[in-house]
Amino acid sequence: MLHGSPVGTVLSGEDHDLIRDLLDMHHEAALKIGVGVEGIRIAPPQIGKYPGFEVIRTDGTTLDFSYKTCLTAPSLRSQAHNVMRAEVDDKTTIYFEARIEEGTFISDESGVPLDPRDTAVSYFRGPSFAQIADQFARMEGGWAAIALTPSTDKGLGRFVDNRQLERWRDHWDDNAELGLLTIAENRRRPRA
Repeated sequence: MLHGSPVGTVLSGEDHDLIRDLLDMHHEAALKIGVGVEGIRIAPPQIGKYPGFEVIRTDGTTLDFSYKTCLTAPSLRSQAHNVMRAEVDDKTTIYFEARIEEGTFISDESGVPLDPRDTAVSYFRGPSFAQIADQFARMEGGWAAIALTPSTDKGLGRFVDNRQLERWRDHWDDNAELGLLTIAENRRRPRA
């Protein structure tokens, strides 16, 4: 992406989503994201001759970030977040399908009718997914108290303790406040 597009190009579609997910892995993601992400652009070189990426925030400010920094080994928190999100995917799918069946398939932010191919289930009404997961980890005694299978075992890791998994799912049920947004609306929301 960096070398196939000119400096100033704003990423879109899958390119945007890939680099946005990568940005979440940055050790200073909250600082880099700030008030939310409006877009990600190919930035001129800061040092040397190679371009980089910069986040365009929803307030119009920009800040560069190193994709190489994002590729360091993920923290235990990051690994657990991935597993925890996968363990409630069925619940977010049920919510999505229920909204279609109820005839309330509109953006909860803008009120526009939604297209199922351009819809995101979002945590924008209450605590973010990260806040819900972090609170659960504190209740369990910290990230080290959440035992996961290695991610190399049949793909994404899983909870080792099924009772802990059930506590997580119950905690999620008690705290998640979902809504529907367009993908563009959801991209602009802070995730940390």
